Amino acid sequence: MFTVEIKRILIVLFGAVLNAVSLNLFLIEANVYASGFTGVAQLLTSILNDFAGIPVSTGILLFLLNIPVAILGWLKVGKGFTVYSAISVAFTTLFLELIPVQQLSEDIILNAVFGGVIGGMGVGITLKWGASTGGLDIVAMVLSRMKDRPIGIYFLILNSAIIAIAGLLYEPENALYTLLTLYVTTRVIDAIHTRHEKLTAMIITSKAADLEKAIHGHMVRGITTLPARGAFTQQDKNMLVMVITRYELYDLQHIIQEVDPQAFTNIVQTTGIFGFFRKDDQ
Repeated sequence: MFTVEIKRILIVLFGAVLNAVSLNLFLIEANVYASGFTGVAQLLTSILNDFAGIPVSTGILLFLLNIPVAILGWLKVGKGFTVYSAISVAFTTLFLELIPVQQLSEDIILNAVFGGVIGGMGVGITLKWGASTGGLDIVAMVLSRMKDRPIGIYFLILNSAIIAIAGLLYEPENALYTLLTLYVTTRVIDAIHTRHEKLTAMIITSKAADLEKAIHGHMVRGITTLPARGAFTQQDKNMLVMVITRYELYDLQHIIQEVDPQAFTNIVQTTGIFGFFRKDDQ
């Protein structure tokens, strides 16, 4: 378990490096903006530097914006998830200060695309290992639990505001290039992990009772257990069906791996549910 947690921390640190590289080597000098709180911090830095003459780094603003969000996440989302998200934010801030801001290419399209790809990789692998890059991920998750609406709505609202302000204050083309970056980032995140808020897990196992006990010991989720039989082996098994949030996918994977490494699991997108779905794990 200790080895797994060390690996998890190293993956989160690698994601932080990728996020910092995306900003400092591609997006900042090109005046193209990232998504979420990172984009907000980037935009505020540009406004303060260009219009108020106040030199503030993107990393410091990103860290300050995430302090109240970290408190919210600790209270409403979960302590383990919030701790790893805080590690991600802290080291992203550190790497933003250590990596020099420079322009590798004067082609704004190259900056927008490569910045989006590298940033999307950073966010994607961080999500895949059970953490987030903080900021809007945590806010949207809390709001989604309260209102039971798709998490994408909240990302769309904030990212639309970033694009609109960038277009009004700077070149209108910058807003379009920002849109390109956001699209590329989302596609890369989808390829590595998933942006869907709710997922359905169908687990074929010969150790149903042990797996049910382990899942209920770590997660507050209902499970429906159905009889199943392998068509080739003719072996009797069970299928566990449950709906989870994307933030619980990492924990579920490790529970299954520990209890029944031979289990077959299918994860599919859940576009909607009817009936009871626990929104608050407190």
